Amino acid sequence: MSKPGSAAISTPAKKEGFGETAWTVFYTLIVALVIRTFLFEPFNIPSGSMIPTLLVGDYLFVSKYSYGYSKHSVPFSIVPFSGRVMMTPPKRGDVIVFKLPSDNKTDYIKRLIGLPGDTIQMKDGRLFINGQLIDREKVDEYVYRDTEGSVRRPIRYKETLPGGLVHYILEEGDNRRLDNTREFLVPPDHYFMKCDKRDNSVDSRADVGYVPAEILVGRAELLFFSTDGSASIWEVWKWPFAIRFNRLFSGIN
Repeated sequence: MSKPGSAAISTPAKKEGFGETAWTVFYTLIVALVIRTFLFEPFNIPSGSMIPTLLVGDYLFVSKYSYGYSKHSVPFSIVPFSGRVMMTPPKRGDVIVFKLPSDNKTDYIKRLIGLPGDTIQMKDGRLFINGQLIDREKVDEYVYRDTEGSVRRPIRYKETLPGGLVHYILEEGDNRRLDNTREFLVPPDHYFMKCDKRDNSVDSRADVGYVPAEILVGRAELLFFSTDGSASIWEVWKWPFAIRFNRLFSGIN
């Protein structure tokens, strides 16, 4: 036989425990949303357009505060306002995540080459900014396997942009589809983006076009994980061999 009042004591305790758990989950979600909106958001690299800087299977953090905030800073772009607040202009050479201008939904990641008012042109595979030939220095043959499994052997160059930023690019040749272009004049409040893998990639030279400041998401800052794709999620025993340990927690230049 139960003691009088025992049921009245246990039921509120259970309700209190459930309530505490619910509030903990709620606060955790709020903190995660704040971090994702105002500080950092994780992204992964599904294509090879930014090789050798970024590889397929890289996971990185993008700083959301670098260029201020727009509706695209919020998950699913659900906040109904236009323009940017607390805007800090990006710098030439930044690796940037932005929304594809044609749909304002798809996330792209490229390197900022042209600022508002710049002229950009490709001549025989060489980059010209404001009429100035951009210096590049041959480094070596870069061997990698593409997403279809084919071995590629482009030339890796060290490119120095105006302002002094040095980064690496890949060229399979200097007479490919986008190696000779018209002269592009970057409009106000827009940017010109290019891939580091200059051939067989989509950027502002074609398809992407000029990128409005409003659809910038953030600057790529840090690689926190990288896998070469050789291990499936269930192949736990292969994970240590699939992880690219030399890329973990490295900055993005």
